[in-house]
Amino acid sequence: MELSLAALAGNLLAPTILFFILGLIAALARSDLSIPEGAAKIMSIYLLMAIGFKGGAAVAQTGISGQLIATLVAGVILSFVLPFVAYALLRVMTKLDALNAAAVAGHYGSISIVTFVTAVSVLDGMGVTSEGYLVAVAAVMEVPAIMSALWLAARKGGVAAMDCGLMRHIIGNGSIVLLIGSFAIGAITGQEGLTQLEPFIVVPFTGVLAVFLLDMGLSAGKSLLQNRKDISGGVLAFGCIMPVIGSLFGWVAGALLGLSTGGVFLLMVLSASASYIAVPAAMRLALPQAKAGIYLSLALGVTFPFNLTLGLPLYYLIATFA
Repeated sequence: MELSLAALAGNLLAPTILFFILGLIAALARSDLSIPEGAAKIMSIYLLMAIGFKGGAAVAQTGISGQLIATLVAGVILSFVLPFVAYALLRVMTKLDALNAAAVAGHYGSISIVTFVTAVSVLDGMGVTSEGYLVAVAAVMEVPAIMSALWLAARKGGVAAMDCGLMRHIIGNGSIVLLIGSFAIGAITGQEGLTQLEPFIVVPFTGVLAVFLLDMGLSAGKSLLQNRKDISGGVLAFGCIMPVIGSLFGWVAGALLGLSTGGVFLLMVLSASASYIAVPAAMRLALPQAKAGIYLSLALGVTFPFNLTLGLPLYYLIATFA
């Protein structure tokens, strides 16, 4: 318990989180502070490659296990089920129509890889270990949520079934390809490969994450300012309540699977986060009638800041009871 409370206080004062808050405040204050788009893209590639490679190297040490397979299956099930929970909650808490509620719901079964990367960094800072294969779980939690959202929308005549073009777009998403590819390379090369790349993917990691989160804070603030008219009180409340509900689903799954405290925490983070990269792109293609300002602002401008500042320490506190 003492470690959990220390994590609660320490996470809010971590440099990475404070840089995110700085970016958020700067954007809301309409500062001209900005990170070049090319630099942000390079940092994103670096973070995905580093976290994927380290996860693969960890699996190379432990090997393939029944728990790994079971956790992958649990991730797929969570990703498929959570949009239905989100949809029901949206219909009760907000005035969104069925189409927009379905579009928003799909974001809450998918994952935010930046939230996951930050959570891994928090664990590393506390010296808490976790199952490396949760990187692979993150990768498989993209597509099922999108399928659930499209099914919900199709019930109201909003979209046809998922076609091959959309499926190729989702599977070919650069973030997923890089994450899985780096994971595979880490698993193949193991500890020897990690030793070779350690000066590149381990030592600079926290610094790069801090600058990247500064940029994410700027993006979140700008999204809120641009789409504030679409964010009602009910929608805002949903963006803070749904992550907690999702985390509890992850907590139950992690406890049943027998994951470590760090592993339960990361599965909770995956279940609590909302996609603001892969799913928005898919929704623009499949549901062009839905209001992008609503689902993007919720995922990036509300849920993402909530998870980084309050959610991560709360989820870790809950994870210690698994």
